[in-house]
Amino acid sequence: MIFTETQLPGVYVIEIKKIQDARGFFGRAFCQNEFQALGLNAAMVQMNVGLSLHKGTLRGVHYQKVPWAEAKLVRCTKGAIYDVVIDLRSDSPTFKRWLAVELTEANHKMVYVPEGCAHGYQTLADNTEMYYQTTQFYAPEFATGVRYNDPAFGITLPLAVTLISDQDRNWQNFVA
Repeated sequence: MIFTETQLPGVYVIEIKKIQDARGFFGRAFCQNEFQALGLNAAMVQMNVGLSLHKGTLRGVHYQKVPWAEAKLVRCTKGAIYDVVIDLRSDSPTFKRWLAVELTEANHKMVYVPEGCAHGYQTLADNTEMYYQTTQFYAPEFATGVRYNDPAFGITLPLAVTLISDQDRNWQNFVA
């Protein structure tokens, strides 16, 4: 696996190191030892899948509050997404900054989102499927989010938002 740390500390883009031959390729999508060697939380306890039927769909931007803060390992297995991570760690030098990575079924890239960061994505194709692992179980009483168009962050999306849940549309403005 190839880990590239982004401008947000602790957020990594991960690529599969492919062993290729006439049949295709083989590679690891997760290795606890490699994650731990970088000091990343590798204690994944839940795997989730989401299917978005329409291009332009927005999901997020979500996170869980302490004591249920979670890290995520995110991968697009069908279609394509514009994956957004916002640093909400008040003690971070990149507090309130965001980044985006295009994840597709063809590029096999993943994003590691550490505790204290919010995550969301916009689909770039119809019938887009996402898989992600988390280091905490879903705890609805600690689940929250920030609005994708909150002026505190200045996030730009590549497409018009065609579909968004009422919950995601109505998050309050972020207050540190």
